Amino acid sequence: MKVCLAVVIWGGLSMAHASPLIPVEHFSKDFAYRSVKISPNGEYLAFISKVEGKNNLYVLDIKKSKIISGVNFSDNAQVGRYEWSGDDRLVMEKQYIRGWKTHPKYYGELFAMDADGSKKRYLVGYQGEMQTGSAVRKATPLYGTSFILDPLVHDEERILIVTYPWDNVKEPKTVVYEVNVNTGYRKRVAGSPHKSGRFLTDRQGNVRVVSSTDNGVDYEFYIRPPEGGKWHSLKLENGALRNIIPVAFSASGKEVFISATEHSKPKGIYKLDLTTGKTTMIFQDDVVSPTVVWVDIQSKEIYAIELEPGFPNYAFIDGDAKSSIKLKSLLASLPNSQVHLLNSSRDGKKSVVYAWSDTDPGQYYLYDEAQKSLKYLFSERGWLKPEEMSPTKPITFKARDGLTIHGYLTLPKGKPQKNLPLVVMPHGGPHGVRDFWGFDVDAQLLASRGIAVLKVNFRGSGGYGDVFLQAGYQNWGRDIQFDIIDGVKYVIKEGYANPDNMCIMGASFGGYSALQSSILEPDLFKCAIGVVGVYDIPMMFKEGDVSEYETGRNYLTKVLGSDPQVHKAFSPSYNVDKLKANVLIVHGGEDQRAPIEQAESLVEALKKAEHPFEYMLLESEGHGFYKAKHRQEYYNTVLAFLNKNLKL
Repeated sequence: MKVCLAVVIWGGLSMAHASPLIPVEHFSKDFAYRSVKISPNGEYLAFISKVEGKNNLYVLDIKKSKIISGVNFSDNAQVGRYEWSGDDRLVMEKQYIRGWKTHPKYYGELFAMDADGSKKRYLVGYQGEMQTGSAVRKATPLYGTSFILDPLVHDEERILIVTYPWDNVKEPKTVVYEVNVNTGYRKRVAGSPHKSGRFLTDRQGNVRVVSSTDNGVDYEFYIRPPEGGKWHSLKLENGALRNIIPVAFSASGKEVFISATEHSKPKGIYKLDLTTGKTTMIFQDDVVSPTVVWVDIQSKEIYAIELEPGFPNYAFIDGDAKSSIKLKSLLASLPNSQVHLLNSSRDGKKSVVYAWSDTDPGQYYLYDEAQKSLKYLFSERGWLKPEEMSPTKPITFKARDGLTIHGYLTLPKGKPQKNLPLVVMPHGGPHGVRDFWGFDVDAQLLASRGIAVLKVNFRGSGGYGDVFLQAGYQNWGRDIQFDIIDGVKYVIKEGYANPDNMCIMGASFGGYSALQSSILEPDLFKCAIGVVGVYDIPMMFKEGDVSEYETGRNYLTKVLGSDPQVHKAFSPSYNVDKLKANVLIVHGGEDQRAPIEQAESLVEALKKAEHPFEYMLLESEGHGFYKAKHRQEYYNTVLAFLNKNLKL
């Protein structure tokens, strides 16, 4: 007995001095559960679970605590977004995997089944048929990308979908269809006055509002009566509003809440009178646009606006609304977490709650209004323990031209918060995308190895208003990189980072930034890691899925300009002679966004300059790595490279 006790005590002392590293596979492993939704009658829970790299859908009987059905599409197909279309039926997207951490390819196919897995049906899509056992059920092909507009949860048989047509089809405009979820029969309900439209239904499911455009920039607002009919243009009294998106109807149905920008400020929320066109400001933040606008499940009115200038928070539009009271109570019950009231049963008595933080990858709960109880359901990644993760703090600094820049700094748990090795991790995009406070697997992996991680929402990032967004246009290789570099100098000045022990890595545009920032400041970084990156800007206009379409080419000209000399000056492949940092290039052989030619261009330039580099090619991957095995190989390669270049 004494021997056993001695062993236990010794083991405890040993752990206290040298805790084992969290295995790399814990970070590379797929999430376990996601996208949990309760049925309108409150009897079932549906959720997505990742199995062998693909999203499967499962249905749980709440009373029996038993899974009663599931959907696992064959080959590289997986379940995408889905909705309950009634008490007992689900409609889901069929997606095709094209790389981890990117949006899977979706071609507009919708599939339906009952909660118990019966009555499976191909509803909408370009194939026009579905094999069901030995029978083939016919349907009319629909050549466009369809999304669920309104699940019409009070109607057990029908949903509304919105279809964005593909090129060279008879119907060139966005169309709303009513679709029977049992038969697949569809009926045209409304079309957009222009090429593309953003529709909004009222509380009865009537399509009454559309924000319509031909060029994707200039939107016009149209309305029609509840019973349908022709669209009528509604001229807004405030002509300065831009990027208008309808959000929700008011309780009376006479007004609509819209999000819009005005004078290049962050987006605001307005109430629009459908009779007069008068708009009333409901909410606008001085720094950031709303992250999410939350609409009450029963009243259908806005009750809260989620914001994230640094830490996430809420502005309550109606503090006395049932959902507001419920959300405030949940925030108090789950301290140090951000909380989402994801969805509720039709009567509002049961709700799915999601809570997460910078150290918590996410937990799902079932809230019972009658019992005032919060029941734990699932963890997204239960093998990653919040108490072992590292905290992330918002930072703000001034760029060299005086512009205020926001970012996030993750500091390794259990280490002195000074003179740390640092990895800078610029986000992709770059335009319209931004980093948020929350759990990030890549940052947590590096922090678990004692490395601080810096993320910068450089000019051009989304969510800070049009002026900030457009300040990044045609500044890819210059001002955007200066913001990143100035962020590094800020954390050095504050004492967090060791200036002689830093690297930079990123994916997509982040990979571009890793190389370009190292070219602009050759002595700043010991190493640069480019992952599925863009390194040859002239090539972007010839290779890759962006350049395949006229809209994509126009976008590239808008954000990069049309001067070939500037393109070369901003391209790492043409400027490797200025590099001092050691380089690791990681790329996917099937990348369509940044095709393999981008990596090959950089490799060729590095060879010609006799600059040392390492190259990792994952031939079967795309613009990111969706196979857990490949992610683990990638993470191990990155850690080994950082170990060689940083003093850890």
